[in-house]
Amino acid sequence: MPKPADTSTKKLISLAPDNWVLWVTDIPNIKASEILSGEFQWISRESDVLIRVTSSEYGEFIVLNELQLRYSSKMPRRMRSYAALAEEKYELPTYPVLINILPTSDIEIPTNFTSNLAGLRAIQDYRVINLWEVDVKVAFQQPLPSLLPFVPILKGGDNESTIKEALQILRRNEDLNQLETVLAFFATFVLESAVVQDIMRWDMGILRESPWYQEILREGEARGEARGEARGIITSIEINLEAKFGNRGLELMPRIKQINDLEQLKDVLRTIITTSAIDDLQQFL
Repeated sequence: MPKPADTSTKKLISLAPDNWVLWVTDIPNIKASEILSGEFQWISRESDVLIRVTSSEYGEFIVLNELQLRYSSKMPRRMRSYAALAEEKYELPTYPVLINILPTSDIEIPTNFTSNLAGLRAIQDYRVINLWEVDVKVAFQQPLPSLLPFVPILKGGDNESTIKEALQILRRNEDLNQLETVLAFFATFVLESAVVQDIMRWDMGILRESPWYQEILREGEARGEARGEARGIITSIEINLEAKFGNRGLELMPRIKQINDLEQLKDVLRTIITTSAIDDLQQFL
């Protein structure tokens, strides 16, 4: 069984910060000098990481990393705010990067924020990296250990042999072996749970320790507070069904909407999170 893990974004990036900033900026000869304090009041979520870097071409500046489980339409405005706040606090120019983990259907993800009020314009560009478009070879060749837990999501990483290779690398390194719960969580999006359990050789209930599992549950709770708890959970169920199973998953929504018991709806959401076999979900229902 894996050890209790610090699987925050800051921990992931700190594994190889020089390789990370080179990858997210594509700026040659860039070096990470410091991962900045998390005491930034306005950037306090675990998915936000600020790195002070130096470059022979651009001097000293801040790389702002924002990892999102799924893209939200609120992100352009948020990236503008984050970049401005970072520049104000550290008095350095900022290179913002938005990294989206799971694909979002039929949404074009913008790379900037723009507004115009009575001729006064606000413009913020930022780089967008969608992990499902990143070749899995990048995680192994650069190397980028920070990407290893996301191997199942990367392009070409959705197969048993590649996931096993990533797991072996994680388990050989004491600094990396705590990340296998994150790898297992994303593996459930592409492999059947029984296969993932066989690969990991531990009880899949341990997935509940994954911060990404917890984020999906918080997402449902937040939607519930905004729309009425049951409707919020149903919305989160629908989003996760589409992300994992596409139209075939959405075909289950009429049956799910007939469920009135809140705890049963939460059980459905938990089942979707931890399984990759739609037949298992149908049997549960």
